[in-house]
Amino acid sequence: MQLSEQELRRRHEREELEKMGINPYPSETFEVTATAKEIKQHFDKEQHNYQEVSLAGRLMSRRIMGKASFAELMDSTGRIQIYVSRDDIAPGENKDLYNTVFKKMLDIGDFIGIKGYAFVTQVGEISVHVTELKILTKSLKPLPIVKREVDENGVEHVHDAFSDPELRYRQRYVDMVVNPQVRETFRKRTQLVNSMRSFLTDKGYLEVETPILQPLYGGAAARPFKTHHNTLDMTLYLRIANELYLKRLIVGGFDGVFEFAKDFRNEGMSRFHNPEFTQVELYVAYKDYNWMMDLVEAMVEKVALDLHGTTEVQVGENIINFQRPWKRFTMFEAIEHFTKIDISEMDEPALRQTAEGLGIKIDPTLGKGKIIDEIFGETCEPYLIQPTFITDYPVEMSPLAKKHRSKPGLVERFEAICNGKEICNAFSELNDPIDQRARFEEQLELGKRGDTEAMVLDEDFLRALEYGMPPTAGLGIGIDRLSMIMTNSHSIQDVLFFPQMKPEKQEKKEEEQQ
Repeated sequence: MQLSEQELRRRHEREELEKMGINPYPSETFEVTATAKEIKQHFDKEQHNYQEVSLAGRLMSRRIMGKASFAELMDSTGRIQIYVSRDDIAPGENKDLYNTVFKKMLDIGDFIGIKGYAFVTQVGEISVHVTELKILTKSLKPLPIVKREVDENGVEHVHDAFSDPELRYRQRYVDMVVNPQVRETFRKRTQLVNSMRSFLTDKGYLEVETPILQPLYGGAAARPFKTHHNTLDMTLYLRIANELYLKRLIVGGFDGVFEFAKDFRNEGMSRFHNPEFTQVELYVAYKDYNWMMDLVEAMVEKVALDLHGTTEVQVGENIINFQRPWKRFTMFEAIEHFTKIDISEMDEPALRQTAEGLGIKIDPTLGKGKIIDEIFGETCEPYLIQPTFITDYPVEMSPLAKKHRSKPGLVERFEAICNGKEICNAFSELNDPIDQRARFEEQLELGKRGDTEAMVLDEDFLRALEYGMPPTAGLGIGIDRLSMIMTNSHSIQDVLFFPQMKPEKQEKKEEEQQ
């Protein structure tokens, strides 16, 4: 392992600290009584509050001025200036804590704990006068130094930013230190999930957990990840959806169940797709897809209000308004609206010809439903910016949805599209076991034609339906996609702490040498 000059120096400082009897990685608790944000928001020099405070965080800058210095401490809430005086932190004859440790052996990125009192400097900056200082962690790698300066017009300029996407995603721990706005994105994501969870639990629905390792993958059209269980000597799959297990719970007597689930699909990667993703699935008995549309509107409107205090959210160049009601199109209406072509009565050959006329390449293995989906995806979806419900899909596209009550050949299904991408999918759930078996068998035929995303036949799920599942509305919302919109993030990698990445090139070289 080759070390830089800075890394070698920091290791030497670590050794020198130990020789001085200072443990650079102490074990005992350091009691924190205040945060940078609290002090900056609530300190009042007239009231003389925060006169005994204890903070901990990273040292992010230093201005050494002889017997006293100013520095900047960053904790999880932000940064605050600290004032360090030699005679305060080293009151006796031995001044090594200031002269040697603070001035020579501390580096940007080291964790320290301080005790002291809040005050306002002559230039009006709220700061903490340090009376005690302790090293909590010695960092051995230097942080990227991001320089910020404000010009005479009050505009902030950033130099040497840690902005390379691959480095940021691969070293998220560094990204969050030097780009603190990244932490705010993930706080918003957690706030989003909590908002949805409280909305659903307040309605009396039960949050549950279902298997991630499944003997049969089902509930969506997707390719699975495959593994092997040694003890049982059987093939298992990482779930692509949790739908079929949640429906079993409706059969079992629950009226409403939901799960925030990690799902896995062995498919392509893009700024909208990660092989591991999060979605919430909800199933409610005695409801239909019309009722579920109203619930989605209400829940997402609440999320926007909880996160932003308004239903209007900036996403790129667009202002998206989540206020109810949202626009609604049937799938055929949307296609006709954007292409001026009515495909509602077309058979498979006519659909292929229409797709080709629109410049859309269609794989020969795709059936009628997938062709319609391709046409919609190319000609409609990118242009649906404001939240819009697309309803009433062809039956071939939706093997788990109930046939439409009044429109032959269609099912009671909707997707919500926002900012040009699907954010949720919902059905009046198919609960007729005979019809469900026939749909699964149609999927098997598509699989024989080469459709790698066709569903498999799940005999146990069919058995559960034969015991009787009440009329049910089901919903799946992509948490990652919704988080992108609610945090104005360009890529799905921006809302995942640790997105899937190719191996580092250096690792590949080491493997080749072995």
